[in-house]
Amino acid sequence: LRLHHSGRYLCGVRVVSQWRESEQVTVTVHSVPLLGGPCQCSPPGGEVALGDSLVLSCMVAVGTGPLSFSWHRKGSGAPLGTEPHLELHHAGENDSGQYRCWVSDGDSVAESDPMNVTVL
Repeated sequence: LRLHHSGRYLCGVRVVSQWRESEQVTVTVHSVPLLGGPCQCSPPGGEVALGDSLVLSCMVAVGTGPLSFSWHRKGSGAPLGTEPHLELHHAGENDSGQYRCWVSDGDSVAESDPMNVTVL
């Protein structure tokens, strides 16, 4: 269900030559707000040696419906990934910074806690 499914519903049936309808019922769909959680980093601590790989994971505490993910680094314009995990292969000096994951269920958006990444 999505928020736009809220409304009044009834059931109709044709019996011989007569059309009959049930009483209307009101259905209200409530949104469960997304709760952005922490980003987790592997290896822990957000520090990675130049040329090594680093994986960031976005945790979502609660959400309604299918979720979409978008990874962002502070100061960069375009999203860096659209999966719950972001892998930095062969980390370079330009990969250092603060990372966040945005999660959407189609009705609302939550932003994860920031993760600081330092390439040594």
